Amino acid sequence: MTARFAKGDRVRVRDAHPPGHVRTPSFIRGHNGVITRVIGEFANPEELAYGRDGRPEIPLYWVEFRQTELWSGYAGQAQDTAVVDIFEHWLEPAEGDTP
Repeated sequence: MTARFAKGDRVRVRDAHPPGHVRTPSFIRGHNGVITRVIGEFANPEELAYGRDGRPEIPLYWVEFRQTELWSGYAGQAQDTAVVDIFEHWLEPAEGDTP
C-alpha cells in the first residue's frame, strides 16, 4: 500500500464513533491537522484487538493540531500544538484540499 498523504498535507480526522476498539482519540475527531511525518505501514490495531491479523498493513502518520482548535478556552500559547499518531483510514483531505 502506498501512503495517500505526504508531509505538509492538510487533513481532517473522520468524525466517526464506531462501536468497539478504536485507537483514534475522540478529542481529535472532526478536527483539521497537518501531516508532519509518514511513519510507515503497520498492521491495523483495531483489527489486532479482535485477534485478527490486521492485514493489509496501513500507513500511520504523525498529525499536528493547534491546541486552540482542540480545546475551547485553551489558556496556553496560541502556537501550542499536539501531535497524534493516526492511521490512514481515519483521515480524509481537509475541506478544499485533494491530495
